[in-house]
Order: sequence, then structure tokens, then C-alpha cells
Amino acid sequence: MYFKQQAIKEITGKDYIIENENLDSYEVQWEEDTPVDKATIDAKATELETAHNNSLTEKENTKASAKAKLIAGEALTEDEANTIVL
Repeated sequence: MYFKQQAIKEITGKDYIIENENLDSYEVQWEEDTPVDKATIDAKATELETAHNNSLTEKENTKASAKAKLIAGEALTEDEANTIVL
């Protein structure tokens, strides 16, 4: 539901309530606005979820790289150091 809600907000610039969400069905309270078709919402939600997952993977890879460099006694990049400190 989170990514669908974020998708709607990015597409319309507004927050809407999603109701009756199941695996493949949901309803949006559009108020007086023109509804956005579900295919567009679902595509944007998938895009946002993929970007989120890629970000998590990148952070884990950077953390693993930092650990390997620490063990080997090599210098860390700023991003690698941030994964340890933050």
C-alpha cells in the first residue's frame, strides 16, 4: 500500500485514501478529481519499489565493501565510512 500511495502522490501531487486493498485490487477516494487509471498507479508503484530496493541493495554493497576494506587495511570512501558511522 505504501508504494501505491506514494505513486498516487507523485502522479497527482495530492494525498488520497486507498481503501479495500487486497493483493491485486484497491479503491481510491478521488473526491472530485479525475481518477488516475490503476495501470498507471501500479506502474509508478513498481518503479518506486524497485528504486527503493535498489537503494537498499546499494547500501548493503557499500557496507560490505567498507568491511572488506577495513579488514584489508585499505582506505574507505566517504560513502563507505558513512555506512559505519551512521
